[in-house]
Amino acid sequence: MDSTATQLEQPIRVEGAQSILLVDDSIVLRDRLAMAFRERGFRVSVASDYDEAIAVFSNEPTDLAVLDLRMPGKPGLILLQEIKRLNPETKVLILSGFGSIATAIDAIRMGATNFLPKPADADDILTAFVRGDAEVDLPESDDEIPVPTLAQAEWEHIHRILADCGGNISEAARRLGIHRRSLQRKLRKRAP
Repeated sequence: MDSTATQLEQPIRVEGAQSILLVDDSIVLRDRLAMAFRERGFRVSVASDYDEAIAVFSNEPTDLAVLDLRMPGKPGLILLQEIKRLNPETKVLILSGFGSIATAIDAIRMGATNFLPKPADADDILTAFVRGDAEVDLPESDDEIPVPTLAQAEWEHIHRILADCGGNISEAARRLGIHRRSLQRKLRKRAP
């Protein structure tokens, strides 16, 4: 085995980080990321909104936190400020399906380590934490931030409504104005 293959197999590590808080109202994304981080040896805490995140974090602060920008109730930037107030040492990454350069700059100014567009996997997130420790490389303009595709926007919207309904597929389908079976088919698909 050559050294290049060995380097590719080494997991991405954020120095000193052993625990992570994942806050996202999308149950599917949150569970997928939680499983991936557990497989990488992290102690994982999860929450779906501001109130739940504060309760979890107050009881057991984590080294890292990944926050969805848009959640029901208070947004991720408000949660970022509260987490930094509770534990300034926690490194925070903001995830967003609909971010702009202005929002990314605001997040960095408020203490975020980095800002990452959705969809993102565990390796993308860890890489963003590592890069964020070195230097934040923000795009020059909104034109450089990828615009979500219609499929991505639909996926995000469906999961937000599903979270608002507490995972109740029938209620989510009613709110979305589609048949329950159509919603079930859409939920079986992978995120775009």
